[in-house]
Amino acid sequence: MYTRKFKSLLTASIAVAILGSVTLLSCNSGGSGTGTGKADSTSNGDENTVMGAGSTFDNPLFSKMFSEYNKLNGLKVNYQSIGSGGGILQLTNKTVDFGASDAPLNGKQDSGMTAPAVHIPVTAGAVVISYNLPEVKDTLKLTPEILAEIFLGKITKWNDAKIAKANAGIKLPATGIIVAHRSDGSGTTNIFTTYLGKVNEEWNTKVGKGSSVNWPVGLGGKGNEGVAGSIKQTPGAIGYVELAYAIQNNMAYAKMQNKAGNFITPSIASVTAAANITIPADTKVSLTNTEAADGYPISGLSWVLLYKEQKYNNRTLDKTTKIVKLVWWMTHEGQQFSAALNYAPLSPAAVTAGETILKSITYDGKPILQ
Repeated sequence: MYTRKFKSLLTASIAVAILGSVTLLSCNSGGSGTGTGKADSTSNGDENTVMGAGSTFDNPLFSKMFSEYNKLNGLKVNYQSIGSGGGILQLTNKTVDFGASDAPLNGKQDSGMTAPAVHIPVTAGAVVISYNLPEVKDTLKLTPEILAEIFLGKITKWNDAKIAKANAGIKLPATGIIVAHRSDGSGTTNIFTTYLGKVNEEWNTKVGKGSSVNWPVGLGGKGNEGVAGSIKQTPGAIGYVELAYAIQNNMAYAKMQNKAGNFITPSIASVTAAANITIPADTKVSLTNTEAADGYPISGLSWVLLYKEQKYNNRTLDKTTKIVKLVWWMTHEGQQFSAALNYAPLSPAAVTAGETILKSITYDGKPILQ
């Protein structure tokens, strides 16, 4: 009898201890990084921590911005670099305060939101075509046709006649081409596939554009980080990553021929040239295949996504004011950190459009910014 009672008490005690440990771990989970778990910031009562998730394209810039903003006023920003699709999903589920995406919401995503969401441009950057050919010391040149045929699986060797013609004087290896692409829902993919759809009819009809597509060939990697890692580790590989990742990882990347016929190196200047366009009121615009003679053709804006009405899930006016002021700072003072990380600062037109949208955000129907 005594033994049975002791065992029962011991079992109950262990169960309570385990439950307490799980609860403690749950309360302390989260943090910035590449985790995919949901972090419900809307009900955790922490007025000085803002939760965001999404674009890996933005992550190098966001890391710097959020660190600097914390030094100014102590606000903590916990950002999960999980891809634009993941950020949109978490915003849809209202488990983060903001999402970040390199693609505007499409019709299906818009209808999935429980309330209207707005797009505030935060940066512009280049999606570069990076490759791993250690024996080639010169920068390769790629045309729209070559790029599309590589990703369609029609050009499979680096010494293909079309690549050789565009790179006269460069000795190309007979190495097989291994395509690396994103495996997750990605705004970077949306920029890249939108470009391919504009310049190649076969791509447009067979594959199309979007944050996630059925790739004809290649190996998938998660995030810009994953694709960059695959390219670096695989001789003969080619893939698309945000410019900052290529530079930070000391990766080679190609000059792309633009609509004017010029071979353009991705840079702040060439992205700025591509972004010098009219910005619509909703800011949903593509920069790909630019008309600018000196513009890099695979450029794109990136957005912070917020619900227009911020009173939901027991959120306070103080918390939502901090969120909106953070985004305002990102689009103004925060732009000073763009160039050093190889992002193009927002154009005056993009900043103005963003200001108008931020001033339209409300709490209980009243504008947050006065």
